[in-house]
Amino acid sequence: MALRINDLVPDFTADTDQGPISFHDWIGSGWAILFSHPKDFTPVCTTEFGAVAQLASEWAKRGTQVIGVSVDGVAAHKQWKGDIEGFCGATAGFPIIADEGLVVSKAFDMLPAEAYLPDGRTAADTATVRSVFIIGPDKKLKLSMTYPMSVGRNFAEVLRALDALQLTYNVPLATPANWAVGQDVIVALALNDEQAREKYGSIDIKLPYLRTTPAPK
Repeated sequence: MALRINDLVPDFTADTDQGPISFHDWIGSGWAILFSHPKDFTPVCTTEFGAVAQLASEWAKRGTQVIGVSVDGVAAHKQWKGDIEGFCGATAGFPIIADEGLVVSKAFDMLPAEAYLPDGRTAADTATVRSVFIIGPDKKLKLSMTYPMSVGRNFAEVLRALDALQLTYNVPLATPANWAVGQDVIVALALNDEQAREKYGSIDIKLPYLRTTPAPK
């Protein structure tokens, strides 16, 4: 079954390069990001893991844990991390799930239930395991993105989306196209004009259904 926005994400136990985890327990009460890769020791994925490592202070600032998943074993993950850290010049302190049995890849609908790893496989055999999942404190999926193997993920956009999700979480606000931190936000139609002013102060009515206000601090 497809995993949709606001679905409870699958819980599972798995081995990582930092030891076994139970996913929901690992998430705890904060935000989490799971990002997946089709194979260790691949060029695009190495740059992506490096980007995640370089952003360690940004994830921490947002109270967000990050975890990778790749369709290889723990030993390979540990060896690959040496390459990643040497390439990006930062410590890859996040865990990487060993998904040799494809349990996580299938649970998150990145591979069909009948998928298996053929002998002599390449990254192309698991090419669809290239997604980002942002998970809220309620352990529900808030955003997902899937990229082809030829396009490296933009983690500046992942950060921007995370900022927008955290700002609008459980409040009647939304962010407009190309929104960046500090810019005005949209007041949801769940509030009428009077309620919007009472809650947020001044509002700019651009259209009857499009009203903006300064982003809450």
